[in-house]
Amino acid sequence: MVEYKIEVTTGDMQHAGTWDHVFLTLFGNEGQSDRANLDNIGRDFTTGSTGTYNIKTRKSLGKLLLVKVEKDPCSIFRDDEWYCSTIVVTTPKGEVILFPCHRWISRGEVADLRGGRAMKVFEDDHSLLIEHRKKELTFKKSLYQWKTLAEGLPQVNGFDNASNFPAEIRLSKSKSTELADTKKSLGIELKLKGMIGSTKKWESIEDMTKVFWNRRTTMSEYVREHWKEDDFYGYQFLNGINPNMIKCCSDLPPNFPVSEEMVKPFLEEGTSLQAEMEKGNIFIFDEKKMDGICPRDYDGEPLPVTAGLCLFYMNPENKLKPIAIQLHQQPSEQNPIFLPSDTETDWLLAKIFIRNADVMDHESTHHFMCTHFMSEVYAIATLRCFPAIHPLYKLLIPHFRVTLYLNTLGRKELLGPDGALTMSSLGYEGMIELMRRTHSETTYSSLCLPENIAERGLESVPDFYYRDDGLSVWNIINRFVKAVVEFYYPTNSDVCKDAELQEWISEIFTHGFLGNKASGIPECFHCTEEVIRFITMVIFISTAQHAAVNNGQFDYFSWLPNGPMLLHKPPPTTKGQSSMTTILETLPNIGDTAKLLALLWLLSKRYTDFVPLGAYPEQRFDEPALKEMIKEFQAELSYLSEEITARNSQLEVPYTYLNPTEIENSIAT
Repeated sequence: MVEYKIEVTTGDMQHAGTWDHVFLTLFGNEGQSDRANLDNIGRDFTTGSTGTYNIKTRKSLGKLLLVKVEKDPCSIFRDDEWYCSTIVVTTPKGEVILFPCHRWISRGEVADLRGGRAMKVFEDDHSLLIEHRKKELTFKKSLYQWKTLAEGLPQVNGFDNASNFPAEIRLSKSKSTELADTKKSLGIELKLKGMIGSTKKWESIEDMTKVFWNRRTTMSEYVREHWKEDDFYGYQFLNGINPNMIKCCSDLPPNFPVSEEMVKPFLEEGTSLQAEMEKGNIFIFDEKKMDGICPRDYDGEPLPVTAGLCLFYMNPENKLKPIAIQLHQQPSEQNPIFLPSDTETDWLLAKIFIRNADVMDHESTHHFMCTHFMSEVYAIATLRCFPAIHPLYKLLIPHFRVTLYLNTLGRKELLGPDGALTMSSLGYEGMIELMRRTHSETTYSSLCLPENIAERGLESVPDFYYRDDGLSVWNIINRFVKAVVEFYYPTNSDVCKDAELQEWISEIFTHGFLGNKASGIPECFHCTEEVIRFITMVIFISTAQHAAVNNGQFDYFSWLPNGPMLLHKPPPTTKGQSSMTTILETLPNIGDTAKLLALLWLLSKRYTDFVPLGAYPEQRFDEPALKEMIKEFQAELSYLSEEITARNSQLEVPYTYLNPTEIENSIAT
């Protein structure tokens, strides 16, 4: 007789344990064990526990291939799902093999687990493993299917109801409870104040501080105090919640006739607009892709939408300031160019309309589509094309922890009849069209931060913390990915003959980028370097880029004049006719303000199941070399975090969103 030592670890999340019996069968290349009941004295499989068991066989099973786990279908207790984290088997020869599970198992369910070294498809040489691999992918492809949400947009998962997802890719029970409790408390507070559904206009800007009693952040308070200031307005286009729009301007667009005389008072003495453009000190925000999109109706009238342009100047004090604003693409007498020398309210209104366009673009494209939608594409392809034993499945799946579930819920919350994107000035159809236009223009290089920064001419802009921190995180991710990919794909030939990898990128190209060759997205991989670059981008988008465009939403947008999703009155066509009353009439009413702020709080809140970038609580890799790579990855992130924290301690406005401790390891809000 020989003996196998079995260690079974139950997850430490809420309700992970079970009262049911669990049975285990070992399969090797020289035979299989009897079906064993894992039962010690006392209760087994409690939350967070590791139980040790022994399975005896008449002879060695040879090389272990599979572990079959079965949950008792005959218990007298109610069905309670069990979260099995890992099973570790020590063979009679002392070999220790990890069998990752990391899933919920229901009563009567059978889970076949593979362990040991991560394996690519062409490396499997046993019929049992080959059949297991095929069976797993066939099941996953039937479960995770592609669906068209709207023409011209990345395809989404085929689940209509989030509750139908497998339990392991749903929100944790603790987070679901936190979300429900937060929504409830927000609703109670706003209802007590009579704000829910109120159509009253704000009587003063200061009254907007009364939306919440104590839900505010240090940054949201700073925004409230400084939102009118031009240098802070410019700062936000570099280090605010949407640092994706501004570009260096070497030539003015012909439809933006800003003259030297207009802006000379706002430039350094003795210089000119042309000279400053040549020096690289002039920047532009141009929302031309929004031009011509029909807005939604409000009380029978279309809401105003301005596809505006804003010119910025980086002055000798390294302050980026707006110096000219045109609110529609086509110049005319009814479309004046607003300047800082105009009346205070004219200039404020012009800046508010630019911010309105920027916020709608941010929420629909740079946040929702470019991070949530695209991460969903990568997640679906990963689940469909890679079995759990594939090295790239092990590498990528932690970065898609609840993406599909969250997105399915989010589309109802944000794009439903009462959703935040639906209630914006563009409305549902307008936002979909904006996303469609953006996606048709999306390029591979625009998704890769180093090239994105270079293409926008922002390499040398001072105090551009999103760029500095983002490139640091990008490079750390890239080094980690390079080490992992080169470990499993030492030659380009390994890349070319991995059929599962080729199918993965093909599905992303077809269903995510809709076969658009002009995007530059690869249809297949030819070499290791291509795989490293693409996976670096996937992980960066799903972690750091999402943090950059998500985490500060309440900070910057909760003071509604600084980030309105909808505006009511059209912009002025003649200078000198506005007042603070005009601004209050233009901004959202009390009910709409309260609704938007409640959503922003939910999206920006940090929840207790937060997993920071680089933390992998679910052990999937069994190779010592990979464990060492993860430790090096974590050490680099930790060092960067210390650097960013030290820098921020010297700044009036700290930039925290790309501090690795603030970046979640997947899109979870």
